[in-house]
Amino acid sequence: MSQTSDSCLDTWMSREALAEAMIPVIGRLYRENNVVTSIHGRSLINKSTMNILKAHRFARRMSKDELLLEETAPLLDTLAQLDLGAAAIDIARLNQKFKSDGGDMTLEEFLRAELAEIVGKRGGDDRTSTDVVLYGFGRIGRLLARLLIEKAGGGHGLRLRAIVVRRGSDNDLTKRASLLRRDSVHGSFEGTIRVDTEANTITANGVQIQVIYSDNPATIDYTAYGINNALVVDNTGRWRDAEGLGQHLLSKGVARVLLTAPGKGELKNIVHGINHRDITASDPIVSAASCTTNAITPVLKALNDKYGVIHGHVETVHSFTNDQNLIDNFHKGDRRGRSAALNMVITETGAAKAVAKALPELLGKLTGSSIRVPTPDVSLAILNLSLANGTTKDEVNDYLREMSLHSDLRKQIDYIDSPEVVSTDFVGSRRAGIVDGLATIANDKNLVVYVWYDNEFGYSCQVVRVMEEMAGVNPPTFPAKDSEKDAAPVLAVAASV
Repeated sequence: MSQTSDSCLDTWMSREALAEAMIPVIGRLYRENNVVTSIHGRSLINKSTMNILKAHRFARRMSKDELLLEETAPLLDTLAQLDLGAAAIDIARLNQKFKSDGGDMTLEEFLRAELAEIVGKRGGDDRTSTDVVLYGFGRIGRLLARLLIEKAGGGHGLRLRAIVVRRGSDNDLTKRASLLRRDSVHGSFEGTIRVDTEANTITANGVQIQVIYSDNPATIDYTAYGINNALVVDNTGRWRDAEGLGQHLLSKGVARVLLTAPGKGELKNIVHGINHRDITASDPIVSAASCTTNAITPVLKALNDKYGVIHGHVETVHSFTNDQNLIDNFHKGDRRGRSAALNMVITETGAAKAVAKALPELLGKLTGSSIRVPTPDVSLAILNLSLANGTTKDEVNDYLREMSLHSDLRKQIDYIDSPEVVSTDFVGSRRAGIVDGLATIANDKNLVVYVWYDNEFGYSCQVVRVMEEMAGVNPPTFPAKDSEKDAAPVLAVAASV
């Protein structure tokens, strides 16, 4: 029976009240216990009432119904009573596991058993904190700063300690802070920012960031700022090989280096979710590959594992970047001297070849090219593949949707089948790539898959995941494994981003 308008509003207001009551519980778990809560990978930390409601609505992609706040609210309240140690807890998956595997246990009994290793440890965190230095503070550098500040928690894990830039003007510090505070693409910084011009620091949401002025990566004494054994994230793109990036290791206080661009030579190019376990303690310098490589490699792995990729071509429709000219002017690269704001520009991409550095089984099987277009962010990769095993549109879409929800690649692959989405709908996506199911074309062994990606923010999330892997600061995750009943085929429903 359909609801009346009054009953619809009453139901909505009741759900709003439950979501509002969840906010302080989520906050206490985060601040006092170092517990990060999420719904199917969507973090609940510092979210508004409306965002919490939307996260519950998102869960309908798992079944015919959205996640009920009447179930998650008491679950959160019970978690808050267990004096938990540090962890990442997906309350949607935990709730599903309780309903399928809980049997005759009460909710508290189930949670005590499921979370036994952290119950009673009240904020206990076996992780050692790792100092982080951002060398460069451009598009990726500032988004990394936002993410690291967001994940600061109780000070464990990755700790943003400093940024290194070249002084641009007398009021350089104020301008840097302003660029962190306001972003034309990603919106305003969520929180407060203070500047101390005497100490050369920016304090954002309680995280004090030392601003160091230098144009030589080899001569900085980070220990003078209390920074030791730091992970330096070079987001300048100026150096791409071990020799150039090795200059960072000559500075006091530096232990390891991560490049936010494709590495050259023998550097390991890491795509988190694919080959992040290849990182060892003996790797002082690692590359996080490119935004496009991160977007397409997880999808290509999923497709290759099931259908076998014989060969293919990757065409990227990529937003313009800072290395292009706003208006026509000299540029050492072909075509990139023409106005980025007015033209589609055919250019090269190494992403197709770079896939093989993370996924060797595709070596020599892919070609690639790129078209830069007049949009500031969010790009699209078109994978045109020849397969060993034939498939249909519905079959491959169901498979990729399942991979986005239940597989080890669920942090990397997202799925959408709305007929109305366009590029701006994916600004701020935390996944490496989003498969557009309605655009899929399958003709037996010929397959075309469209993958959206936020080439700035989605890539930055992948970089942070690599940083966490290098630093060994990943907290325990619960539930450790989906229940078999949770992993049932999902329904083909349209979803908003």
